Amino acid sequence: METPFPPCAISTDWKSLYRAAIFETHRRINPQLVAQAEKAVVTRARELFYNHGSLEEKEALDDALYALRALKTALQNTEAA
Repeated sequence: METPFPPCAISTDWKSLYRAAIFETHRRINPQLVAQAEKAVVTRARELFYNHGSLEEKEALDDALYALRALKTALQNTEAA
């Protein structure tokens, strides 16, 4: 049985992108990593929505998206100060 939406390359690596964004310490690179990770997380979440993925991964995606958005807000506030 084929899934309606096969996983795309960026979404299959969402955990690596997430970790890279969270643990990056160079501020100039960090916003780009956060954006890439956020895109991968959202893409994977959409895939799971249509393909009925596991509850554990859905919760991990929610947690990751929350952390990435908090990090993005913190970076924006640091740049403005």
